Amino acid sequence: MMEAKEARIKIWEELLKVARPDSKFSWSFSEFIADYEGSDKGAELLAGTEMYRKAEVIFITPDNNLEKFRELAFRDKKTVVMTNYGITRGFFLIRPEFIPEGKEELASLLDGVSRYWKHQTLEQLKAAVGHIDMLVTGASAITPSGIRFGKGHGYFDLEWAMLYTIGLVDEESVIVGAGHDCQVADVEVTVEEYDTAIDYIVTPTKIMETRHEFARPTKGIIWSRLAPGMREQIPPVQELWCRVHCK
Repeated sequence: MMEAKEARIKIWEELLKVARPDSKFSWSFSEFIADYEGSDKGAELLAGTEMYRKAEVIFITPDNNLEKFRELAFRDKKTVVMTNYGITRGFFLIRPEFIPEGKEELASLLDGVSRYWKHQTLEQLKAAVGHIDMLVTGASAITPSGIRFGKGHGYFDLEWAMLYTIGLVDEESVIVGAGHDCQVADVEVTVEEYDTAIDYIVTPTKIMETRHEFARPTKGIIWSRLAPGMREQIPPVQELWCRVHCK
């Protein structure tokens, strides 16, 4: 069994054959989650599941490979919660009535969605939606045990920690990781206390349930493990910090 570092190199070599370049980062897979051939098929597979049909509120990360899924969620009148890249502007709410009929494809684009979303503090978001039923994130690489690895910025883990702290997600919230088939690899990965394991993996060809080997983090933000600058640059992190330290 390969180690994660070696697997990442091999995965990115294969991903380069099917990936679409990012407008800013081109082919630098360490900086963004790439879109790829067949991401639309993966989105349709996920949208055809019972867990999706039951979900009224869905958190969707601003990853390139989730563009079609965001469009389907808007067309299906789901309430969507998002962040921007790096969470530097915090959380946003998109209700079905925010998007004019026929503008769902535009709203699926990262530049387009900013025309329709409404910024929310964590407290406002909790009051507005109460509970998030499903979380969907892109991934650089995924193990069948449910661990994402490869890019290393930790934004989704931080998003989970913040949403868990405020009570918007819990054990009933379904977590889905989206990637190309070549990004799924059964490798040895070091699992940290903040790693948020996923329940299902969706690729262009299938949906697979993970082995559920790891419990979800329940400590919220582990302040000592935050990367330098995150507390200063991410507004909802500041919001939670001030709940304890700004009184």
